[in-house]
Amino acid sequence: MRKFLFIPLLFIFLTPLFFGCTSQQPYEVVGYVNLKDLQPIQAPKQEVLPLRVAVASIVSPKGTVQSYEPLLDYLESQLHRPVELVQRRTYLETNELIATGQVDLAFVCTSAYVVGQDSFGMELLAVPQVNGETIYYSLLIVPSESSARSMADLQNKVFAFTDPISLSGRMYPTYLVQQLGLSPEDFFVQTFFTYNHDEAIRAVADKLADGAAVDSLVYEFAIARDPNLAKKVRVIHRSPPFAIPPVVVSPKLDKDLKRELQKILFSMGDTAEGRKALESIGVEKFTTIDDHAYDAIRTLLSDVEKTR
Repeated sequence: MRKFLFIPLLFIFLTPLFFGCTSQQPYEVVGYVNLKDLQPIQAPKQEVLPLRVAVASIVSPKGTVQSYEPLLDYLESQLHRPVELVQRRTYLETNELIATGQVDLAFVCTSAYVVGQDSFGMELLAVPQVNGETIYYSLLIVPSESSARSMADLQNKVFAFTDPISLSGRMYPTYLVQQLGLSPEDFFVQTFFTYNHDEAIRAVADKLADGAAVDSLVYEFAIARDPNLAKKVRVIHRSPPFAIPPVVVSPKLDKDLKRELQKILFSMGDTAEGRKALESIGVEKFTTIDDHAYDAIRTLLSDVEKTR
């Protein structure tokens, strides 16, 4: 915006009269403005919007922040923009953030991806590779002193579910109960939700629950960090392999940004900072996966729903 100098007409009219009544004295001109050298006012710099990242409550919020902070720092350094962590209590709440574009990138549960892909087109970005594989299991665990050897032995017991739509923590154990001809409501004397897998492990370790089903990756990570847990709980059943929980993006995300994020994740192993971030979440590298890898999970979820 250019600046201009305005001089009142009355002042111009009176000036000759004024100086005609005074002696001619030299005077100094001050406040001189060169109208040929006006510069436009600089527009304020546009604020850089943060990349919003959601991590489903597979582990407790405290554990999530500790584990994922190096990864978020790495993304920030590579993107040259702020990165914000967004957390919600349930998987469906996280899905809602992705559906509405309130988060850009998310680490979600397997069944949350299947549900989100079907309902609003949630998009696969990458999957973690752990122990050379892109699979995981649902582990049925009990206190170490328990005499239970299978799900059938947990009838009329207290059972801890993780999240209402968790594959490993709710859907698969529900499937096992249905194979026995009952519903969880009729089979267990009591059930409750922990809303993450590490809390379900602790519930069994502390004997608040007689059993729980948890993500094998979280279980292995938990006992590696706290070996005492391995002395308090015991695995009595392992599911068939499932496609691993993926990294996803909102269908509203800019396609160029999606490609950039994918490139960053795939190349993390090339730098010391990237390798440190991978190690903090127990991952060897990020790689690709086909959506068809989740078809077996779609079938299981459909079977559970039909039997209800």
